[in-house]
Amino acid sequence: MRDEEVFEYYAPFIREFIYKNGWEELRGVQLEAAKVIYGSENNMLLCAGTATGKTEAVFFPIISQMIEDPPESVGVIYIAPLKSLINDQFLRLDILLEEAEIPVFHWHGDVSLSHKHKMLKSPRGILQITPESLESMLINRSNDLPRIFGDLRYVIIDEVHVMPGVDRGNQVICIFQRL
Repeated sequence: MRDEEVFEYYAPFIREFIYKNGWEELRGVQLEAAKVIYGSENNMLLCAGTATGKTEAVFFPIISQMIEDPPESVGVIYIAPLKSLINDQFLRLDILLEEAEIPVFHWHGDVSLSHKHKMLKSPRGILQITPESLESMLINRSNDLPRIFGDLRYVIIDEVHVMPGVDRGNQVICIFQRL
């Protein structure tokens, strides 16, 4: 895929979002991430500085694929080590997805039970969650896991550099094995 083709692969509402926000071009990290997501089934480690467009680099192509072929369950798990990071990303994605029919759920200790029950009632879209909350879900809702994650397509780990060699990193590895 050539750089100039990436934009055309995005869903129309994402292209419109880019226009509305006055972006004149996609950044290098966004182009390269899209090429991997659209062109392979490989895992990807995305390394770039703060405010370089990493969130959009990952979510624009994934969301575009979800529009074309909606998953039958939660399609994306976004794992982050901090509630504040999840809250920030939730607001950003919620705004982006207002026009699409892809729900975004955040799940951690400060999220209301009503919001969590909404996701459990109709599990689809994107789930943003801490490692501890995901582990709790795997333990407490083990019978529901096929319904919740049966068509899971992507796992995104934000701030992955804080995970290796610590208990939380080992916890995430165990979670993946269980999933």
